Amino acid sequence: MSTRGRSYRYVGPVELKAAVRPGSGGCRISSASEFGEWVAGRAAAELAEPFTFVVGVDGALRLAPRRSEHVACAGGAVVLSAGEIGFVREADRWAVSEISNQSTGYCPDIGSWSEVARALDDVGLTRPSGFTHEVVFRRCLGCQEHNIVREDDFVCVFCGSDLPETWNVDPTA
Repeated sequence: MSTRGRSYRYVGPVELKAAVRPGSGGCRISSASEFGEWVAGRAAAELAEPFTFVVGVDGALRLAPRRSEHVACAGGAVVLSAGEIGFVREADRWAVSEISNQSTGYCPDIGSWSEVARALDDVGLTRPSGFTHEVVFRRCLGCQEHNIVREDDFVCVFCGSDLPETWNVDPTA
């Protein structure tokens, strides 16, 4: 466990983590000026869709193009949260327009929002009060498959077993 909060190790396909190369992580953004430089380098078409993000155990936001794997954005490391994030220009500043914890590689709990909020505040971005799209992940105790819980239906889509009410995706956590 991180000194900041729960950390999440990668639990997705091993071949995706094996493909991560040193120094290939997402762009580390820890200040308003770093975000300003990063966003200035983005084309309008790129800004029209969400980006992949992670919050590293150092508390810094890391951003990569949407179709990037979260494990690549994190450089293969443990994270405090992961998901997708969209930005919009409001008057004279940038704001978060949408954000989720959608990462099937890390499966972060919705409680990871506090770490995301802290990272966004550090960068000076206007943000919502929580994930605009919350994804609930659970591991089936019967078949061990990872599930996305939809409409509060805590039943495994693979084997029909009941899923735990509390986050349990990483059995070593």
